[in-house]
Amino acid sequence: MELDFERCYRAVDSRDQRFDGWFYTGVTSTGIYCRPSCPAMTPKRQNVRFFPSAAAAQGAGLRACRRCRPDAAPGSPQWDVRADLVGRAMRLIADGVVDRDGVPGLAARLGYTERHLHRMLRAELGAGPLALARAQRAQTARILIETTGLGLAEVAFAAGFGSVRQFNDTVREVYGATPSQLRVSRGGRPAVGGAGTITLRLAYRPPLHTAALLDFLALRALPGVEEVHDGTYRRGLRLPHGPGEAALTPADGHVSATLRLADMRDLAPAVARCRRLFDLDADPTAIDDTLAQDPALAAAVRTDPGIRLPHAVDGFEMALRAIATQQISLTSARTTLTRLLTAAAHPHPTHPDDHGVGGDVDLQNHRQTHDHRENGGCGGGLRGFLSAEEVLELPDGAFGMPAGRREAIRGVARAVAGGELDLEGGGDREEAVRRLTALPGIGAWTAGYVAMRALGDPDVLLPTDLAVRRGATALGLPDDPKTLDAYADRWRPWRSYAVIRLWRAA
Repeated sequence: MELDFERCYRAVDSRDQRFDGWFYTGVTSTGIYCRPSCPAMTPKRQNVRFFPSAAAAQGAGLRACRRCRPDAAPGSPQWDVRADLVGRAMRLIADGVVDRDGVPGLAARLGYTERHLHRMLRAELGAGPLALARAQRAQTARILIETTGLGLAEVAFAAGFGSVRQFNDTVREVYGATPSQLRVSRGGRPAVGGAGTITLRLAYRPPLHTAALLDFLALRALPGVEEVHDGTYRRGLRLPHGPGEAALTPADGHVSATLRLADMRDLAPAVARCRRLFDLDADPTAIDDTLAQDPALAAAVRTDPGIRLPHAVDGFEMALRAIATQQISLTSARTTLTRLLTAAAHPHPTHPDDHGVGGDVDLQNHRQTHDHRENGGCGGGLRGFLSAEEVLELPDGAFGMPAGRREAIRGVARAVAGGELDLEGGGDREEAVRRLTALPGIGAWTAGYVAMRALGDPDVLLPTDLAVRRGATALGLPDDPKTLDAYADRWRPWRSYAVIRLWRAA
């Protein structure tokens, strides 16, 4: 990745927070690297080098600044937006794929050889997949050291290190201090809320329209899975090593995240999925600048800057939601999905003592029985959404929807369970849409909605969507799908964000 020295240096000199995560500033005279907005005195030009990733700076022998915490900066918006090999790889690395499956597993998920993947990442980011994953492990370790009471050996393995020695060497190299020194410097604070609970700050690029984000999620919240209350969004998570739960509270300059995890190895995936859900790596200034060039949207952008596009923590969940919402209102879809979750949580009794735990019982009243089911709840009252395998086990009567829609859900579930369809953030967007639309009952609207929210495509328009057309009418735009589709070319590459604004206008 080519970094223009003058532009980068001006950003550093002005301490512009918008560039945090875009690049990192290496100071050769002190041997540290910083985020562009670091409050320290601006270094001299001859002592500065710029790096496209923290891993590249670490590879040059620099340690992280303890003042500005460059590892806690928002991620680059490129990896949130780009659909190419490098963008997909960065999203998968953030989700912990290298820690779980190694570089061979990452390459297999992407469909490329390890050699080609390494070459592409080195060219773009100045570091290969192992170095990028190592930088993430170091950040995870620092969070665990400073915010939990876990023993340091436990921290090492929870962060993904293969040995305590490797953990000690990496922390000392990246932070210029031993793990025990990091803990002493922060007072060794115990975990808030007991073992398995971590509270941390998730940074974002301002502005963030908190009300729009929480309203969007509250309107679609499913009982037993998620809820919005007093400015906090809570939901259950289905994570690689077990269940989890997240409570996210937007604040000034950051989102406070309290994570309850059954297995600490899931910290990095949980953080990555929460960031994606709240769209925290987006560059709202760039998005709003493009949309504001259209006079029809300019007033709305000026009044409500920083509208985000909520993504998904589970791609299959979003596909099922999209199918359930076909041709019906959000309220009706919520009722249908709640009935489905209730049926899955309360199978028909097979023992005389089980009567009274049937499908008519409210999901909230019987959630504790299922808190410790595989990948279910984590003791906090909320559980992750159904897996594809669980959906395939449900009888016809559990769906409460037309047969065609029910079979469309099962078709997607079979494709996901069989590994033929990847709907997670690191999936190939074009291939996923192609495979989705090849399934019976999946049309352009459903595939587009999944691409927008599950796969994170920032440039999807839903011209046949009724709420989009109503929003277009309210803003004086054409509501005919073909005409609107042609008009929306001026919103590229941010048409998904225009859809959110049209929904709000409706």
